[in-house]
Amino acid sequence: MEGNPSMTSAPLQPASSPARRTVMTAAGAAGLAVALTACGSDDSSASSDGQNGGGSGGGGNAVAGTELAKTSDIPEGGGKVFEGQGVVVTQPTAGTFKAFSSTCTHRGCAVQSVADGVINCPCHQSNFSITDGSVKSGPAMTALPAKKITVDGDTIKLA
Repeated sequence: MEGNPSMTSAPLQPASSPARRTVMTAAGAAGLAVALTACGSDDSSASSDGQNGGGSGGGGNAVAGTELAKTSDIPEGGGKVFEGQGVVVTQPTAGTFKAFSSTCTHRGCAVQSVADGVINCPCHQSNFSITDGSVKSGPAMTALPAKKITVDGDTIKLA
């Protein structure tokens, strides 16, 4: 065997073995990708008929002075969503009107309805108080931001 040039006394190692750190980094990145995918939302379960606001959170293009509604249009203990203006107006008690952004603070979907004293987001079932916009239930962690309105006689306008 001494005359055989293909035999050497050098230790045998694979020519292109990746370093342990490279393998661990790749495995960690793959695990992170799986975890993030699992934590993401399945927006297809919300509504496929386009009535959920498409995740845009409503218009928000409203200009101060824009007339939203008559006071009689807003039910006591309820409210109404103004999708084009990105606002939801509520009447928690008789004659008291409040306004909040109609964009859910969880994932940016447009809230869709007001019922049973709460503002409802259809995407992930977050619910907000009609009194102060605070989170009542659901994955949202932050209250709906208040919007300024004025009541002039029987007309509700953006301030």
